[in-house]
Amino acid sequence: MGILEGKVVLVTGAARGIGRECALSAAREGARVVVNDLGGAVAGGDLGDADPAQQTVDEIKAAGGEAVADSHSVSEKRGAQAMVELALDTYGGLHSVINPAGILRDKMFHNMDDADWHAVLDVHLNGSYYVAKAAINHFRNQEEGAFVFFTSTSGLIGNVGQANYAAAKMGIAGLSKIIAMEGARKNVRSNVIAPFAWTRMIATIPVKDDASAERVKRMQDGMRADQVAQPVVALCSDAAKQTSGQIFAIRGNEIFLMSQPRPVRAMTRMEGWTPASVVEHALPAMEAQYTDLGATNSVFSWDPV
Repeated sequence: MGILEGKVVLVTGAARGIGRECALSAAREGARVVVNDLGGAVAGGDLGDADPAQQTVDEIKAAGGEAVADSHSVSEKRGAQAMVELALDTYGGLHSVINPAGILRDKMFHNMDDADWHAVLDVHLNGSYYVAKAAINHFRNQEEGAFVFFTSTSGLIGNVGQANYAAAKMGIAGLSKIIAMEGARKNVRSNVIAPFAWTRMIATIPVKDDASAERVKRMQDGMRADQVAQPVVALCSDAAKQTSGQIFAIRGNEIFLMSQPRPVRAMTRMEGWTPASVVEHALPAMEAQYTDLGATNSVFSWDPV
């Protein structure tokens, strides 16, 4: 028996990449899986092609598992509701939602237009809201449920050219935290994964020089989507009931528990602060504890294990 025996799991963006690997892994662990994928391009825009999701379903069934395909968009409230309803109608339940569905529209912020901003937030942040909203009352009523959302080190740490993506991914981390806090009494858990993996989305990042080409090669060789899927599926199991409200980064065979914002230095002035005293005293005293502007590769500077 697998660790998800008897469970029903909804996986979004499950035709390719991390979503597909999560769906396959969940099925291998005994879950019946709703395989959602819009069938769109990485940048969004394509609509309602059921074939990619059905391919994952066919693969699960060929291995002896149970799965059903769904081609709604996470960026629409009715689409998210339809996914949850499909799980309830087909399998009579739902126990976990895994939500890696996403798109990229990378541009420097000063060149970014409104359409690029809204498209990314609609899929990532609003999509996370819609699928959570569609499932939350069912989870609370049955006093069992697990969400696994997806953030990114582009938001947690930073990456040039991804202001829209970073803003959405930081918003998802906040959404998950509140769901975890509010759901604790009802055994509703929520955690967030920041994945490192070579996927269709990552393949769209332009290679502009030898350094970026080398980095891409390391990602292809050492950071696979199936490696991300294993901790994700683990977080959906009853054995992980004590884990909620956390952020994990997954890179190859490495699992990192990420810090969350807490005070690192305090300055007090009993007579109160003025702009001048802040500049003269508070900021210089805190400067040694400032977080630098380095991107993800400056924090994870070693090759994946």
